[in-house]
Amino acid sequence: MTDAEPTVAVRDRERIVRTPAHAVALDCLTAGIEAALPAHLVPAAVSVRAESRTLRVTDTSGETAEYDLDDYERVILLGAGKAAAETADALTAVLDGHAAVDAGAVVTDETTEGASPVGVEVLAGDHPLPSARGAESARRVRELAATAGPDDLVFVVITGGGSALLAAPADPLSTDDLRAVTDELLACGASIDEINAVRKHCSAVKGGQLARAAAPATVVTLAISDVIGDPLDVIASGPTVPDPSTYGDALAVCDRYDLDVPAAVREHLHAGEAGERPETPTADDPAFERAQAFVIGNGRTALDAAESAAADTGYEPLVLAAGVRGESREAAVTHAAIAEECVARDAPVEPPAVLLSGGETTVTLGEDPGNGGPNAEFAASAGLALAEGPLDAEQRGRVVVASADTDGIDGPTDAAGAVVDGTTLDPEAARDALDRHDAYPLLDDADALLRTGPTGTNVNDLRVIVVERRD
Repeated sequence: MTDAEPTVAVRDRERIVRTPAHAVALDCLTAGIEAALPAHLVPAAVSVRAESRTLRVTDTSGETAEYDLDDYERVILLGAGKAAAETADALTAVLDGHAAVDAGAVVTDETTEGASPVGVEVLAGDHPLPSARGAESARRVRELAATAGPDDLVFVVITGGGSALLAAPADPLSTDDLRAVTDELLACGASIDEINAVRKHCSAVKGGQLARAAAPATVVTLAISDVIGDPLDVIASGPTVPDPSTYGDALAVCDRYDLDVPAAVREHLHAGEAGERPETPTADDPAFERAQAFVIGNGRTALDAAESAAADTGYEPLVLAAGVRGESREAAVTHAAIAEECVARDAPVEPPAVLLSGGETTVTLGEDPGNGGPNAEFAASAGLALAEGPLDAEQRGRVVVASADTDGIDGPTDAAGAVVDGTTLDPEAARDALDRHDAYPLLDDADALLRTGPTGTNVNDLRVIVVERRD
């Protein structure tokens, strides 16, 4: 890990920043993303007292646990996710001088410009669809977990994207089976916990099965959450925590969304429901007797930093919600309506103000969709709502909406999201693009896309709405 302070930059910022409000929006976004970088989160959560060689872990709720490093023969570091390499790198820096990592492997997205944690193999996987090389990498992680003994300390770092990246199919499924079912799940509009209920039961490592492989070692999981509410069984499909879902739940998701999954997947799930396959481990499983998991960063981390950045610039911040969900275009209309209320009635906060929200919205795709992601769709819908709303032209220009995925990758695009005001988009073109889920070219033509490249973290989406005061 370098001594340089990690930063996130929006490319072509000078072109995008048309007004002071645009600048405030981008400053709040980047402050939120930077606060969630592993280089900041890990040292804040993990420390070692040199005199006693006691390692202390503190999660976002303030819960703590301590481990005497002298009690362990080996330290093993495993993990998966878009920010797994950066998290592992930050952890090895904390351990440096106190404990060496004897073996380790993390699976991450090759597009992440990454770190090289000492003693840890950085293995390639793919996102959002699993791949053959990702499956091989996941098997390597499981193999190392299985070498752990009762006197070993196993760290597991998990971040957003870990579900796709840690993709070892359960016997007798193939990687192609996993790709097909994941493709169906991502396109159907299912929630992340529904998606992961299926993925866990098609996997050899998810749903607590990595902890089962590492038992009876001491397992310490450090999670950077990309899931609303931080349920540890959902983050990266919970490889080291108990799984409350069942094969029956997975089948119900397939039926609820009428998924066209491979026959091998349905046969596997039916066999599990019938008791012919081992169920994922539950809370009373011996695998968890010496396992603890800690959330060290989440969407609230980014929101709090964005809120502070807004206040520092003299704007009144208001956090609307940390867990916004549902269809992107519908959530955007609600956010636009609140901004309109600020302009017209100085409520629920008086301008100059910054409205903030986090969470993760979705886009339910129809046939032959265009290009874009949830944040591009949010920005396009908000821009349209403002353009067609009750505000006059001068008032519409005083509202700037920025929406970005904190990992820097919005859906299957090279953009993190977009920034618009009430005058950015032609309403007819915006309606057409939204109907075809084709927001990316619309926003690209309007010079409204935000590009950061992979940021090295992932704590869901962050939305910033700047409302300027009347001149």
